[in-house]
Amino acid sequence: MDATIDLLALALLPGVGPRAVRALRQRGALRDVLAAAPEHADLLPASALERLASGRARAAAEEELGLATRQGFHVLGLDDATYPALLREIYDPPPVLYVRGALPVDDGSRDVAVVGSRAASPQGLSLARAMARDLSSWGACIVSGLARGVDSAAHQGALDAGGRTVAVLGSALDRLYPRENERLAASLVERGGALVSEFPLRTPPSPGNFPRRNRVIAGWSRALVVVEAAQRSGALVTAREALEAGREVLAVPGHPSFPLAAGTNALIRDGARLVRDARDVAEELGLAVPVSEPQAKSDKEDAVLRALRREAPQSVEEIQARSGQPLHAVLARLAELELHEQIRRLPGALYVRS
Repeated sequence: MDATIDLLALALLPGVGPRAVRALRQRGALRDVLAAAPEHADLLPASALERLASGRARAAAEEELGLATRQGFHVLGLDDATYPALLREIYDPPPVLYVRGALPVDDGSRDVAVVGSRAASPQGLSLARAMARDLSSWGACIVSGLARGVDSAAHQGALDAGGRTVAVLGSALDRLYPRENERLAASLVERGGALVSEFPLRTPPSPGNFPRRNRVIAGWSRALVVVEAAQRSGALVTAREALEAGREVLAVPGHPSFPLAAGTNALIRDGARLVRDARDVAEELGLAVPVSEPQAKSDKEDAVLRALRREAPQSVEEIQARSGQPLHAVLARLAELELHEQIRRLPGALYVRS
């Protein structure tokens, strides 16, 4: 616990970031380094040295730890056995993590990040949820950021499978964002997952926090899957962080005219692996996938396929009218059929059977 207190004290100091903490740790045992803090003035600003010398830094750390404990959170230091193994390896790992829930002790080889647009299409949301559900059912832990859109769909997909999922926040644990996901957050904790943040308690969400959050998502996972992303998307920042950390980057392609495919198509052009579904992801990562007999589709799903023609392209509205199914079911089934190359999407959002 003393080692965690020392790391927390540093993390709370103004002007001392993860890279400075990493450099200090390379100079010897952290307790000894802090005892001779003035000798490390090249890494510690004057305000930090004053707080260390007066004892205010350690007092603040002890107060923060007590507050976290009273709220049901625990604080992990870099040296803790349950600190994520792969995250520890990146250039600037968070000195401490605040955790609500449980983290397993493993090597991270089955941790897969699934990210994408906050304003994802219905097809993108359906795919993210199905992909996370299948990967989770095959033993993967799904890591994402609890944001609206693809992140939320990925967390929900893992829960659908009864699997484990980790949400990394861009705010403090006691300032959950977005508030609309409070129920989802509670569910993932109740089912064996965790909420995680590197930010001190009472830190509100702010634009500058999310790039830092993205590097944690990227560094935590063995691979990163981008489902939908516009040309200037936060998901692309996460992808760059993953590449810098030496992680696999996988992306779902889309039609060139679709704005939310611009980012994923660019990633594929630049070398990311193209994936269409969870089986493609599992194959790229060498994850074992159970062999099962193909199951017959429900009448609802078959109705959408039967509504399509090879010779006459149809709009979504026409397919919905012919199938008699609700719009959300039609969109989800069209996305699945397109991924399995049973239909083709044409310019103008028209569809034909292959």
